[in-house]
Amino acid sequence: MTTLRLLAADGATSDAALNDSGGYQRPTAPLRSRVAYAAAHVVPKVHADNTPGQPADIDWDSTLAFRRNVYSWGLGVADAMDTAQRNMGLDAAATRELIARSAEVAREEGGSVVVGVNTDHVDETNISLDQVIDAYVSQLEYTEEQGAGPVLMASRHLARVAASADDYRRVYRAVLSRATSPVVLHWLGTAFDPELAGYFGADDWQTASAVLLDIIAENPDKVAGVKMSLLNAESEISVRERLPEGVRMFTGDDFNYVGLIGGLEDPVAERGGGAAEPKHSDALLGAFAAITPVASAAIQALDAGDHAAYQRILGPTEELSRQVFAAPTFYYKTGVAFLAWLNGHQPAFQMVGGLHSARSLPHLSRIVELANASLALENPELARERWHGMLRLNGVYA
Repeated sequence: MTTLRLLAADGATSDAALNDSGGYQRPTAPLRSRVAYAAAHVVPKVHADNTPGQPADIDWDSTLAFRRNVYSWGLGVADAMDTAQRNMGLDAAATRELIARSAEVAREEGGSVVVGVNTDHVDETNISLDQVIDAYVSQLEYTEEQGAGPVLMASRHLARVAASADDYRRVYRAVLSRATSPVVLHWLGTAFDPELAGYFGADDWQTASAVLLDIIAENPDKVAGVKMSLLNAESEISVRERLPEGVRMFTGDDFNYVGLIGGLEDPVAERGGGAAEPKHSDALLGAFAAITPVASAAIQALDAGDHAAYQRILGPTEELSRQVFAAPTFYYKTGVAFLAWLNGHQPAFQMVGGLHSARSLPHLSRIVELANASLALENPELARERWHGMLRLNGVYA
């Protein structure tokens, strides 16, 4: 029996049987029942100065090949977002190039791509509301020029300068008025970025969500959807139930996505006016970059009307995702890149800004254990070889 060596927090080692891969098949037709995007990471050059504070030096071959792989499984790509280390190592120049290159790959592959629009190219810490608007519009126009769908990300600049909910309404009204096609609004919680406390004008999600819904109601033709990343299923369901017809809820809840995407047994319910309302979320998840074949297979099961198979395939991955996104949650990118390395999608476990050092060996060992258990290791023998080599490098012998 082939085994995996595992490392506990107290230094103790144990062995687990190495499972086969899930044997999942790529779809032969577009996925139908859910719209799903994998929020993709970036791969640096192995020989680059991948240390804190240094500009990102991207291995474009590996980075773009990863996106092509996502498309081959029927998922879309969400790019230049927090998974790609926006505000955590990916500088403005690299972000701009990533957007252009990713949009080009999407056209070549016939895939759907959305990319983050933010204000983070502005070096000043504190700027005015008008400057926030100008910064957003600058990135929005560039994104639209590249042919990518815009995701209007939460802005640290706006969080600092906004004095009330009306300031958020003013900024979003102005930016959305400049959009030439519908955008996705992103509500990123403080677990992912503590600097976004009080976003939409309140610390509690109930008050803040009312402001978000006001913004959407004012601009119904300019909003394609909302990506909620609060790690709180109750808040997502509450907002989802109040979205206008035609506006999608894209779950960004990497703790509770199985139930949110799966939805209720009765997939639609009548609104007060009699229109059908979906009772599920679509997906825009960093977790789906880590488990792309599994996510694809689960949605294929939904396409076939087999909810039991969906649950059986995707259900076990939620514990893996909770480990990847464990507190401090903003270091989840390390787990995504680690799994990409284990699965053969990049040559080394390296990240821009030195972020590959952000998680401990026992934390990574638990990721290996759960990825093995949930059949998320695409090539188990390769993953075993790479993981055991990493253990030996660190004085743990398998």
